[in-house]
Amino acid sequence: MSTQTALDALVDAYETLTVDRVEALAACYASDARFKDPFNEVVGRPAIARVFRHMFEQVDAPRFVVTGRFPADGAAMLTWEFRLRFRGESVERVIRGASHLNFDAQGLVTTHRDYWDAAEELYAQLPVLGGLMRFLRRRLATPQA
Repeated sequence: MSTQTALDALVDAYETLTVDRVEALAACYASDARFKDPFNEVVGRPAIARVFRHMFEQVDAPRFVVTGRFPADGAAMLTWEFRLRFRGESVERVIRGASHLNFDAQGLVTTHRDYWDAAEELYAQLPVLGGLMRFLRRRLATPQA
C-alpha cells in the first residue's frame, strides 16, 4: 500500500473519530505499533485504543482537524488541531500539534509520535496553572529590544 493511501485512511479515521469508532482507528496501526504523546507511551493496538477511549472519558466533544499532510516513502508528518471542551465548560479549546508517523509495507502505522507543547497549549489554559505558566513565561522570555 502506498504511503499516501495509508495516510489518507489514517487521516479519515482521526477526523471521523467517535467513541464508537476507536477500534476502527486502532485497526490502522500494526499489532505492535508504538504510540507516544506528552502523556502516554504505549505499545500495541489494545493500548492505543485505550488511550483514545480514555480521551472520550476525560473531555467533551473531542475532534481532530488535520491541517497539513507531508508524506514521504514509508513515513509522514501531519499537522493538526485537537478541539475539545473540558468537562463542565462551554468554551472550545484548541491544541495545535504535529505527528511523525512510520508505516509498514501493509500501510499500517508502526510508530506514531505526537509533538505539542503541553505547557502552552493545555496547562496555560487552566485557571490556576495558567497564571503560573504565564508568570514563568514572562520570567524566562528574552527581553524585547
